[in-house]
Amino acid sequence: MVVSGLLFLLIGLVIGIPVPFAFFLTAMYFLLTGDYATTFMVPYAVRNLSNTVIFSIPLFILAGKLMERGNIADKLIGLVEETVGRLKGGLGIVATVSCAVFGSVTGSAAATLTCIGSIMIPRMEKAGYPRGHSTALLANSAVLGMLIPPSGIMILYSWVGGQSVLASFLATVLPGIALTILFSIINCVLLRNNANIIIPAISQEEKTFQHKCMRIKKASPALMMPVIILGGIYSGIMTPTEAAAVAVIYAIPVGMFIYKGLTVKGLKETLIDSGMATGTIMIMMFGCSVLARMFVEEDLPGAILKLLYSISTDQKMILLMLNIFMIILGMLVDDTSAVLLATPIMIPIIQEIGVSPVHFAAIVAVNSGMGNITPPCAPLLYLSGAIAKCPINETLRVTGWLILLGWLPILILTTYVPEFSMWLPRLVLGIK
Repeated sequence: MVVSGLLFLLIGLVIGIPVPFAFFLTAMYFLLTGDYATTFMVPYAVRNLSNTVIFSIPLFILAGKLMERGNIADKLIGLVEETVGRLKGGLGIVATVSCAVFGSVTGSAAATLTCIGSIMIPRMEKAGYPRGHSTALLANSAVLGMLIPPSGIMILYSWVGGQSVLASFLATVLPGIALTILFSIINCVLLRNNANIIIPAISQEEKTFQHKCMRIKKASPALMMPVIILGGIYSGIMTPTEAAAVAVIYAIPVGMFIYKGLTVKGLKETLIDSGMATGTIMIMMFGCSVLARMFVEEDLPGAILKLLYSISTDQKMILLMLNIFMIILGMLVDDTSAVLLATPIMIPIIQEIGVSPVHFAAIVAVNSGMGNITPPCAPLLYLSGAIAKCPINETLRVTGWLILLGWLPILILTTYVPEFSMWLPRLVLGIK
């Protein structure tokens, strides 16, 4: 029964059925063809969706769209550019760091890429950056929003896996920061011999202390947004849901009255766009919740563990096989689908082999991020290409270097050195 249901889901995804409906239809297939009580399954899914943690997802989506429309993101980029924009390859560093900062507020890779990409790609092209280089760097950097909290997929992971949201957030911080540094270094190394890069001259006015203070003053309202959100969450003053609500409340007046990028009409359009995105995610989560319960009923995790044990009983080998599975899954479906599909299956498996679910949160995050820029699907690579009007083949060389020298080393480090991802959860929360 489970095998036929999974085949039904995979066929639906392959033939192009929208992912939320593929999950929903598979759940309905199970309910109609299997011996399951709808009076139990449907209320179970509804109760799961009533979790207050889930309320943070639409709020973070709305906060990201408000930052984009309200020119808040543009001010953050300007502040980063003031610091490193005059180096050779500096605009690449600006793009990477801006994605990390913007992503830390929205938790959405697609929103980060759409906003930062539309601002940075024209600037980088004007400065002589190869179009394929800029497109690939933005696509990979946008994924940092999945790793640097608050992360949307970590909220989903915690919800599906029954884990602490804050612990999952903390587990991905060091991998996210490490990737930000590696991408910045790889960007500069790849451009070191490029004679076409234009480094803008610094005027006498820009060198003055007064000018720097003025730039910081103008960017301060934008800079306070991540400070309020991250500070509120990590200090324990606010839950992720409360922090998301504060972000929305803060972004509206800042975007309207300080940066004057958000109008009443724009606010209405933003609310509609966010509502549509939220509805799509909720349909997917309802179907996933039903599927997850059915996987447990059929003991699918036990069957997979038995199969893995038949190949090897070594923990490192099992982790390697799980990583390969998640990389392949990430190449075929988007990050949200991959997390919703894999988490209920894998949590029992990794607990059985003695791996902490909090440690596994970081492994899932890095795998999901890498899957978003790995062909054949590579949704963020295609989205970045559409924004930059750049053919996918021009991005593959730089993407290959970023995967080889950035993603894979961090994935190996995260998987096989637990302290790398567990240090902050242990320090802040005392997790063993």
